Amino acid sequence: MSPSPGYKGKYFSMPHRSLVPKPLQKPHPPLWVACSNRDTIRLAAKLGIGALTFAFVDPSEAKYWVEEYYNVFKNECEPIGRTVNPNVAMVTGFMCHENSQVAVERGLEGFQFFGYALAHYYITGTHLPGRTDIWQEFQEKGPSLGGPTGGIGNPDEVRANLGKFEEMGVDQVIFIQQAGNNKHEHIIESLDLFADRVLPDFKKRHEARQKRKMEELGPYIEKALSRIPPLTPMDPVPEVESYPVLMQRLGAEVNQDTIGKKLEKSVQGALS
Repeated sequence: MSPSPGYKGKYFSMPHRSLVPKPLQKPHPPLWVACSNRDTIRLAAKLGIGALTFAFVDPSEAKYWVEEYYNVFKNECEPIGRTVNPNVAMVTGFMCHENSQVAVERGLEGFQFFGYALAHYYITGTHLPGRTDIWQEFQEKGPSLGGPTGGIGNPDEVRANLGKFEEMGVDQVIFIQQAGNNKHEHIIESLDLFADRVLPDFKKRHEARQKRKMEELGPYIEKALSRIPPLTPMDPVPEVESYPVLMQRLGAEVNQDTIGKKLEKSVQGALS
């Protein structure tokens, strides 16, 4: 609606306003929530918003997360927004090189450090601001170069791993590449190689896959959208008085000449 009808709630309120610039997407930019456990993934599905997962799971485990998300979406969705965004995105490490070992040496430690740092701030760590050195702690505990590699490897390995995520129903994959001691030139080389050797295969399938997905979810999306309550009509739009008019209405003495001179001075200062 234009202007925005505003919102009044327990923790947040906003008056009627004309919001600019308007978003390009209609009816609304897609809503997402970061999920670190399956309870939040279920909540995302129930609210009709995308699940951005930070669990760093391998493809075989991702299958259960995706199935649970879409089962809840189909059967329990009550949208929190004005539309729905049924999508599951998963974070994984990324470093692509012709030599698989080089890719692991360049990318895996940084990805593991990213996970370690998240755990430090949100789960296990005790932080002393300005004193705690998370990287040093990570190094002292001996990072392991084992575990899921996701998008780390040579082009064939990366393609195969991402293909498994695709097969398990993951909609999007988000690459973590900038953590640790990665060099800028290595990141650029990796992205160029990925764009040239890996991405084209997935782009070819994307449109057909998206069409199948929307055909399957169509009835459930329609059911979810029917549960969105209508917006409260906004008639009339409330007036907003200028400062002098408001002050006069409140009974305060206002000198228009003084206000005009102050305004002129402010404008001149902003233009100079």
